[in-house]
Amino acid sequence: MKKQYFITLILMLFFLPEIYAQCAMCRAVLESDADGSTAEGINNGILYLMAFPYLLVGVIGYMIYKSRQKAKKEERV
Repeated sequence: MKKQYFITLILMLFFLPEIYAQCAMCRAVLESDADGSTAEGINNGILYLMAFPYLLVGVIGYMIYKSRQKAKKEERV
């Protein structure tokens, strides 16, 4: 089971640079830009803003995991 999660994580990280997100209206406006630098900036901003909720959930999940491990360890003693 752990092997499947590990493989999924590796595949997600491998394809991460290919992930871009825009709404249809933003995409239409930004495609009319000649040099594309504005579109790249918008894409990077979207990815930046998207990362923080996942980091927050990950940190909270890790803290819960550690507290449960500590409780189990104290229960054994």
